[in-house]
Amino acid sequence: MSEKKPKTFHDIQREVDEYIGQFKEGYFGPLSMLARMTEEVGELAREVNHQFGEKPKKKTEEDNSIQNELGDLIFIIACFANSLDISLQEAFDGVMNKYNTRDKDRWTRKENEEER
Repeated sequence: MSEKKPKTFHDIQREVDEYIGQFKEGYFGPLSMLARMTEEVGELAREVNHQFGEKPKKKTEEDNSIQNELGDLIFIIACFANSLDISLQEAFDGVMNKYNTRDKDRWTRKENEEER
């Protein structure tokens, strides 16, 4: 049995676009998209607080997970990027370049095992 190939940013954006393309409404506008993203971040925060914070879930609250909330965020980020014709791959590559150049000495690096 072969392993399933991981999806690329391009694959994710295409899959989301195919899903949204089924509906007459299409993508929401940028402000609505930002509101949806903010809502999803809030739901993620709630799950993190339940799991790691001081706020246990009420018995009446639905089961949910950090994984589900991260998945929701990936979906809405892909929607947002698609609606503005932004490549997530290019956006990610740009931010990693920033971290690898501007911020390369910002934090203390772990020692290599070979250097010990």
